[in-house]
Amino acid sequence: MLDTADFSSRLSEIIAAHQLQEGPLLPILHDVQAEWGHIPEPAIPAIAQALNLGRAEVHGVVTFYHDFRATPAGTTVIKVCAAEACQAQGGRDLVQATLRAFGLRDYGTTLDGKVTVEPIYCLGLCACGPAALVGDRLIGRATAQSLKDAAQ
Repeated sequence: MLDTADFSSRLSEIIAAHQLQEGPLLPILHDVQAEWGHIPEPAIPAIAQALNLGRAEVHGVVTFYHDFRATPAGTTVIKVCAAEACQAQGGRDLVQATLRAFGLRDYGTTLDGKVTVEPIYCLGLCACGPAALVGDRLIGRATAQSLKDAAQ
């Protein structure tokens, strides 16, 4: 839960740090997400007002870019490559096995908030597919077990 006074104060600081830059929206959103781990819904109207944009425009940017989150991610984020080269090397099976290993039916975050599994499109390890990213660690020839081990 966000402390309203602290949230508003910190959000104002972030906005002020970028407001006079050309194209401040993305830097503001990146800093907001770095601060809270996601883009809290109350930030959208405040950012829109400060930048003289519509709420829908800010919301559209948040939802367009895959790296912005509307809810916090798990402590560990596993990104499984969904590009064609990895799919050809068993990527779809890897996704399903990984989701099962963490008790998920689809991409998302485990109930305990420890792990988020999501797709990513090309990690540049095409010759070592299927590939995944666990936190900031690249894993080639990934298996559900290697991803589960790396997540711990």
